[in-house]
Amino acid sequence: MDYKDILYSLDDGLAIVTLNRPSKMNALTGQMRAEITHALKQAAGQARAVVLTGAGGAFCSGQDLSDASGSGSLDLERTLRDEYTPMLEALYDCPVPTMAAVNGPVAGAGANLALAADVVIATESAYFLQAFARIGLMPDAGGTWFLPRQMGLAKAMGAALFADKITAKQASDWGMIWEAVPDADFDAHWRARASYLANGPTKAFGAIKTAIRGSYENSLPEQLSSEAHLQGQCGKTRDFLEGVTAFMEKRPAKFEGR
Repeated sequence: MDYKDILYSLDDGLAIVTLNRPSKMNALTGQMRAEITHALKQAAGQARAVVLTGAGGAFCSGQDLSDASGSGSLDLERTLRDEYTPMLEALYDCPVPTMAAVNGPVAGAGANLALAADVVIATESAYFLQAFARIGLMPDAGGTWFLPRQMGLAKAMGAALFADKITAKQASDWGMIWEAVPDADFDAHWRARASYLANGPTKAFGAIKTAIRGSYENSLPEQLSSEAHLQGQCGKTRDFLEGVTAFMEKRPAKFEGR
């Protein structure tokens, strides 16, 4: 695919997908959703970690209401099923660790796209806004699923009903995101975190994702069984052997992702 609204780079196992409509605060169009979906699927087969970020001063302002597909005649159910769902699933189901590096304000579907990543790191000047109720809608793009799991029912309900801005620090304190970082340190910090993921034990990271997500549906005995099975798989990897060897030799491990 010839990308027009995003940038895609791959270097040393790290894929970076950059939303690239800075003059529109990286608002989502049908074209951009298709490109993000394609890039994420491509990264899943090429990279050992994936970062989603935004160009300019914002991460993503949500649906571009000036887009032809955002007009009053828009079939919202079809758009969510056919365009948003594949994009969100491509990010959430990615077999390698994913990170949203939230470089500025993020609202609506853009906020929930960020929350679909495994880890969210935001600059302190950023804010998160579930803006849907302001235009007579309810949170979508996975918001009603991600929010209560990440920040609890009470905070999720308030965020959806009142549509208040949630600062990055609040989001971090409430468990909505992993961390908020001073603006001056943000770029270097998320890149260092992303490099760690891209050079880590990829199979173990995948098992971590599977186990933690599955815990919501499992009883304790079921979860213990899942842990045993997944840990057995991890114990057969080259990275486990390298990790133990490096520990015994008192040196940093050099993981291969296999």
